[in-house]
Amino acid sequence: MALEERRVSNLDSSAETTVVDSAHQLAPRPTTIKGTGLSESLLLDLLLKHLLAGGVLTKEQMVKLLGVTGGIIQHLLDAAKALAWVENRQTTIDGQMRYALSAGGEIHAKQALSRNGYLGLAPVPLKQYGDICKKQSSRANPITFDMLEKGLSALVLPKDLLFKIGPAMNSSRPVLIYGPPGTGKSYLCRHLNLTIGDNVLIPYALAIGNEVIQVFDPELHHRVETKGNVSSLNLVKGHDPRWLRCKRPLRITGGELTAEMLEVQFDSHSRTYMAPLQLKANNGILLLDDLGRQKISAKQLFNRWIIPMEERRDFLSLQSGEHFEIPFELILLFSTNLNPKELVDEAFLRRLGYKIHFDALDEALYKKIWFKVCADLNLSCTEEVFQYLLDEFHKRYKKPLIPCYPRDLLGIMSDQISFMEFERVVTPSLVDSAWSIYFV
Repeated sequence: MALEERRVSNLDSSAETTVVDSAHQLAPRPTTIKGTGLSESLLLDLLLKHLLAGGVLTKEQMVKLLGVTGGIIQHLLDAAKALAWVENRQTTIDGQMRYALSAGGEIHAKQALSRNGYLGLAPVPLKQYGDICKKQSSRANPITFDMLEKGLSALVLPKDLLFKIGPAMNSSRPVLIYGPPGTGKSYLCRHLNLTIGDNVLIPYALAIGNEVIQVFDPELHHRVETKGNVSSLNLVKGHDPRWLRCKRPLRITGGELTAEMLEVQFDSHSRTYMAPLQLKANNGILLLDDLGRQKISAKQLFNRWIIPMEERRDFLSLQSGEHFEIPFELILLFSTNLNPKELVDEAFLRRLGYKIHFDALDEALYKKIWFKVCADLNLSCTEEVFQYLLDEFHKRYKKPLIPCYPRDLLGIMSDQISFMEFERVVTPSLVDSAWSIYFV
């Protein structure tokens, strides 16, 4: 039940309304503290921490900072006033009431901050996250051949490869893509999100009891705004602001991957929790590039993810030792230049389900890529010069037709042309020079 993205430049009001309504149905805006799924004490502590950081705030500012309605903020303010933690301050020019902490409120806010340093939107409860995450599964709307072909239209790929990748994207099992370097494995994986082409709701943070884990990562989660912004004080319209509407995430990690990155991370200095990479990648794609070159061995990695890969659920823990379950609702891709049989045993390879081999291209596809890159770089090349490349270099030195070669070789030629102020024409002498620079 993903949020449909209209792929047109000018969205009309009806399409915009459909997107907003879809989000509202998935995550309706709560109007009471009970509806948030959180305890009053957690929300009250969060409000006081925001007041401690902001000094003096209006109710509207607090609504935006916590992502809850004005009615909930007012309830929390009344409770804080009853405990003598919040005081009224002089109103703004436009008549808005302003609030600040009392001396007692400042003490309580600092104590709350020392226990948990999280300062952001109110989190969403774990159960609600699990329910919505499963509803937003990319597998709810299976990918078809036409969708895959359209999404990858900018790439030049063998047709038989599409017939292997498409079913793998619909599968609940991980996918291993392997083959020689430069055959386009990572490049393809980076474009697979285009085939899904819709948006999802990502929680800013999760509440595990009274602990909070931040999930939203601005470097990974790219927000999608609608034209019709709903007033933050409106109690009926719009979806729950604690959920941010984003493109499906694509998380790529390579040799930097460590075992610690697969667990909830706790910063003892700021007293805050950050979500592991698989939690951040939920409802999207997680690509583990260069498998076998990580700081964690492939065997350790697969041992850690046996249950998530088979049961589509993962188990995490907090600093306190409390364990909890989250959905493992993502497309998991592994890419490697190494022989899969040297990485893991047959039992692990069987669990991967799909193993897709990438190899050198045939001459027709290689030629298509060559002239496409020429056009991208504004270079002119004749059929005779291309044949010269094949005969004098690829065939003579028995170099396979690897997809990355046209981009790399023509890139070198383009740099030489710019430096020497030549016409943007590929010549045999430029081919000679680029080949000698590129290959050792």
